[in-house]
Amino acid sequence: MGLSAADLAALEARIGHVFTDRSLIELALTHISAVKGDAPRLRSYQRLEFLGDHVLGSIVSHMLFAAFPIAEEGELSRRLADLVREEACAEVAEAMDLGTVLLIGAGEAQAGGRKRRTILADIAEAVVAAVYLDGGYAAAHRVVERFWRPRLEAPRRPLRDPKTVLQEWAQARGLPPPLYREVSRSGPDHAPRFLICVELPGLKTTEAAGPSKQEAQKAAAAAFLAREGVSEETPP
Repeated sequence: MGLSAADLAALEARIGHVFTDRSLIELALTHISAVKGDAPRLRSYQRLEFLGDHVLGSIVSHMLFAAFPIAEEGELSRRLADLVREEACAEVAEAMDLGTVLLIGAGEAQAGGRKRRTILADIAEAVVAAVYLDGGYAAAHRVVERFWRPRLEAPRRPLRDPKTVLQEWAQARGLPPPLYREVSRSGPDHAPRFLICVELPGLKTTEAAGPSKQEAQKAAAAAFLAREGVSEETPP
């Protein structure tokens, strides 16, 4: 099983990258259900998805840093979470028409795997990784610019307070309310800088700074949500 020359050429035209090593894009499009034999996870897109998640986060962070020069870290974290969340990546996969060229087992295909948003989001990240490995950071940056820039610039719905979102997220998982703790305070009295950490049982502590305790707590909550891939977008 593999991509036909025509499918590969059409895909390359859609994403804006011609592969030197076509095995990378075929691996990025291979669902575990299509793999026979030993070590199926190593011969599916799963490792590429891991890499692509981090490459995508780096590139989008760079784009946001340049596009919003006066935004503080909390806002940048919220925008990042919005752009790299599962729903956004699935929308990009649909724009790339990746579902039609996904290499997938017959049973998974019959169950609707080609349109399943979790799978689409995963392969979008895997494709970013494949482009990165094939052409380097600049090539991956061009692809991300092509598909994520319109979403970055699109009008956005209002964001909810990140502390509220994090508390609701924790409650939905049976966790206690987040605990915010002051780690340090620096700077003069007229311009203090607070470093706050947010803690939830069983999860990694997240720290962020701000000009007040409240702003630092918001930034810490936003950073936590961004790490967990949770969007603060207000529901319609």
